[in-house]
Amino acid sequence: MFAPRPSTPAAPARGVRKAVVPAAGLGTRFLPATKATPKDMLPVVDEPAIQYVVEEAAAAGLDDVLMVTGRHKRAIGDHFDHAFELEQARAAKGDTVRLDAVRDPAQRASIHHIRQGDPLGLGHAVLCARRHVGDQPFAVLLGDDLIDPRETLLSRMLDVRDRRLGSVVALMEVPPEQIHLYGCAAVEPTREEDVVRVTGLVEKPARQHAPSRYAVIGRSVLDPAVFPVLERIPPGRGGEIQLTDARQELAAGGTVHGVVFKGLRHDTGDKADHLRTVVRLACERPDLGPEFVAWLRGFLEELEGARPGHRDVAA
Repeated sequence: MFAPRPSTPAAPARGVRKAVVPAAGLGTRFLPATKATPKDMLPVVDEPAIQYVVEEAAAAGLDDVLMVTGRHKRAIGDHFDHAFELEQARAAKGDTVRLDAVRDPAQRASIHHIRQGDPLGLGHAVLCARRHVGDQPFAVLLGDDLIDPRETLLSRMLDVRDRRLGSVVALMEVPPEQIHLYGCAAVEPTREEDVVRVTGLVEKPARQHAPSRYAVIGRSVLDPAVFPVLERIPPGRGGEIQLTDARQELAAGGTVHGVVFKGLRHDTGDKADHLRTVVRLACERPDLGPEFVAWLRGFLEELEGARPGHRDVAA
């Protein structure tokens, strides 16, 4: 059985209605699983990772979602479309729980798709959304970052954008030895404890050159002013159009703020963290958790008993 989804209150009316989800990456860290299956479609328990992202956007009131995909990504479009034969088969059997699970992805938001074409970087993927977004602010949600559904990070960022305008990035404090894995922000405090003004951004700096321990994670609310910047900036790190470089230029103009996030985030772009995410979410599921946790405890006891030098002591 599938766990029923908790109902979410209606999101307040906001100036931001559209979300962009870049999903054109090759997923090379998960080969060979991603040879024919997009990494965004790898399951996290019984939902593909990208569905969690769409659900997060919809819960925050973003009812228009653009997927920026690449070649061999048809599975993403199929997942967010109606599967009439499957729906009819479930309906004929009276299986309303699975019928709702099949229908749910297509009903969460209005889903659109565009191909990136050449893999020229995250900044280029965002630039591909320009015609769809127009001259309106929009959110960017990266599929590798899953924010726990009980968190309100995106809603908080949209609230900051509504009040302060400009662009907003999500920041998370990380250990110094990990900062080279992220874009890093130089910041100044504001009167709000969880909001900072971003004065500069550096893509994956060496530890000794990092301006802070604040890493930029995979949620942004961007002003349309980012598009002309993305059009003219040269390729940056890795020969790609870096979104960090464009946001750095906006930050230099004083129009970027950051929301410091201290909640639960999962990095499903990393194999070990992907496994941890599956285990954590499975343990929290009311339909899976009790049996799975009991098995997990027994399995851990077996592992402990199998350690070299471990001996059972008779009572």
